[in-house]
Amino acid sequence: MRAEDRPARLTVGVVGTGRVGAALGAALRQAGHRPVAASGVSERSRRRAAELLPGVPLVDPPQVLAQADLVLLTVPDDALPELITGLAGTGAVRQGQLIAHTSGRYGASVLEPALRAGALPIALHPVMTFTGTPVDVQRLAGCSFGVTAPEELRLAAQALVIEMGGEPEWIAEEARPLYHAALAMGANHLVTLVGQSVDLLRASGVEAPEKMLGPLLGAALDNSLRSGDAALTGPVARGDAGTVSAHLAELGEHAPRMVAGYLAMARATADRAIDNGLLKPELAEELLDVLSEGGRGR
Repeated sequence: MRAEDRPARLTVGVVGTGRVGAALGAALRQAGHRPVAASGVSERSRRRAAELLPGVPLVDPPQVLAQADLVLLTVPDDALPELITGLAGTGAVRQGQLIAHTSGRYGASVLEPALRAGALPIALHPVMTFTGTPVDVQRLAGCSFGVTAPEELRLAAQALVIEMGGEPEWIAEEARPLYHAALAMGANHLVTLVGQSVDLLRASGVEAPEKMLGPLLGAALDNSLRSGDAALTGPVARGDAGTVSAHLAELGEHAPRMVAGYLAMARATADRAIDNGLLKPELAEELLDVLSEGGRGR
């Protein structure tokens, strides 16, 4: 980064010391910026702030804005519009203040009330899962950030992301909901799928299911990112209708709540395997019959 593109050292405020806010505040401190105020309501948020932002006072959100050049709004998506409107309505937003939110769903337009009050709006969404511990700051190295900002703020947004160790990816305002849906499917649903696999392995007598799954899932993820749908394997991609039917029967007996998820993912997998020529039509027909019947009648 050229020296002239680096932002001046900023005082930083964090509204919402959840997992994301505390980690980004700590990352900005490492980059030489100065966290000066934060807000956190729950006891867990306060403990997290004490660990990741030691010495930073916890105050009300308007007081955070009063002290900071750069304000990070790191609250849940559904709470963001009301928070912005409320802060702007109280006169807490200052002319020339950088206001950045970390929501994946929203772009810069949700910050319109702050923009009207003279603030500079940026959407900075880190594409990472957070634990609320110091390891999160390390994980930001090489992490993509979905960035949406007015043209005149692109350099400032880019500099902030790079200083935190991340890599900016520019997302159009109108594409933010689709972008966020893609990430939620990949990351959030993955945790559910892994959890279900762990539960089923434990029920089948495996003493250390996490140890068993680690190498398999690591290889599957790596192959998928490298090869796309060519990495599809298993009974659905092969068209093994009898095996899929047996799976459904076992799930129906031992884990009936998982049947719907298995069917949905199997259908989606079959569609991708058919579209890419991995699943032959003559095998697909019987498999799709099994899936449409939910394994009944076999």
